[in-house]
Amino acid sequence: MSDVFWGLFIPFLGTSLGAACVFFMRGEMNRSVQRGLTGFAAGVMVAASVWSLLIPAIEESEPLGKMAFLPATIGFGVGILFLLLLDHLIPHLHMNAKKAEGPKSHLERTTMLVLAVTLHNIPEGMAVGVVYAGFLSGHAGITAAAAMALSLGIAIQNFPEGAIISMPLKSAGMGSWKSFIGGVLSGIVEPIGGTLTILVTAMVVPMMPYFLSFAAGAMLYVVVEELIPEMSEGEHSDIGVLSFAVGFMVMMALDVALG
Repeated sequence: MSDVFWGLFIPFLGTSLGAACVFFMRGEMNRSVQRGLTGFAAGVMVAASVWSLLIPAIEESEPLGKMAFLPATIGFGVGILFLLLLDHLIPHLHMNAKKAEGPKSHLERTTMLVLAVTLHNIPEGMAVGVVYAGFLSGHAGITAAAAMALSLGIAIQNFPEGAIISMPLKSAGMGSWKSFIGGVLSGIVEPIGGTLTILVTAMVVPMMPYFLSFAAGAMLYVVVEELIPEMSEGEHSDIGVLSFAVGFMVMMALDVALG
């Protein structure tokens, strides 16, 4: 069980360490650096969705023969719709955006920035949770090393995310400690979501392929709806694309080497 604890905790640690950058960096984060970090995070999430979630979901459904794609397809679609629903129900403000999304609210700009990253972190926590649930159940062909590979990959991309949220909070007028706490709180949903996902998934093990692909759909919704537009915004630049490729290769290598 200690492996599971660390697997759930490591991604949160990545966010917290990234948020701590607010104590060492001054002013606003360079736009090119922000693009690069966002592209890297997107690459990690896409690779994790394929190798750590969708492929195991399809392999788990092999007894269905030619219809083995069906659970993964259904789960993926439901995951997309779930994040779409949250996107419309939770007021939030994406980085560099002037207008908030979701229902109208009187929340402060800094609060809605934190909510945007929190919304982003929900599927990541679910992804780690469902992979560990698959490992614990022994039914999804997921090894402890494969589960840890996903956890490490999410933690690596959470580090820049922690900095990306804490630095704008400081630029918006919050103190260093409050900015750090805001960044940390945006990531606390991951171990909580992961734990809840393990508890729920353990009760319905036959649904594992659906849960795995559900998490993949939710993560890719975040990538396409939020990260790719942010890394491509403004003047044309190859930084986001190259960083995406690096993130993708890092996560792919982690999953194949450890899994």
